[in-house]
Amino acid sequence: MNLLLEAFAWLFSPERLAGSHPLPEAVLVHLGYTFLAVVIAAAVAIPAGWAIGHTGRGRELAVGVSGAARAIPSFGLILLLVLLLGVTRKPEAATIAFVLLAIPPILAGAYAGLEAIDRRTIDAGRAQGMTEWQILWRIEVPLGLALLVAGLRSAVLQVVATVTLAAYVNLGGLGEDIIQGLQLRRFEQVLGGAIAVAALALVLDGVFALLQRAAVPRHLRAASRSRRVTTEPGVPAAA
Repeated sequence: MNLLLEAFAWLFSPERLAGSHPLPEAVLVHLGYTFLAVVIAAAVAIPAGWAIGHTGRGRELAVGVSGAARAIPSFGLILLLVLLLGVTRKPEAATIAFVLLAIPPILAGAYAGLEAIDRRTIDAGRAQGMTEWQILWRIEVPLGLALLVAGLRSAVLQVVATVTLAAYVNLGGLGEDIIQGLQLRRFEQVLGGAIAVAALALVLDGVFALLQRAAVPRHLRAASRSRRVTTEPGVPAAA
């Protein structure tokens, strides 16, 4: 309990908030790497996932590549890319590693969102004379958006946790407090850094949870609420 109190006292101390490595700056660096990696990964994975979900081709390859990418140790990947690109290009090496880790969940969310759509809905669009592009943008993308946001949510949380390791190659962020605390055997600093990373992850998770809820089309949310009401005990089902 004392260690926890010491960690919070260190985290909000004047030195930590406005010293040589202030907490707001560390949070911005952490967020910068996170969102840069997720944006690049989304630019690659979303079009590929939509193409797979719309055509039904390439799913097995995507699943295999995603599974292999998730099995790669994050720390080992960062160090390998730093060695390959050179120590003068550590930011680029770390960003590439974060992008590679963010692609699998975004790719899975993109094609799973389209695959989850009732085929009768798509067949109805074709029966009305809609082109494949119209079916993709007017039917599949809106209906599959919630699962895509879920994939983005998973990617953001994974990258936020992994960016902590960037401190091992002197790139800053919230992980620098943890690494420095381990070296100095200041365990309140280690715990304070871990609390900061966890708090940032919880805030981002809450934001993306709201976005995921908002991504569900209004008529589907209304239908879901209606089903919950009719299935509650004591409420008669509609005839």
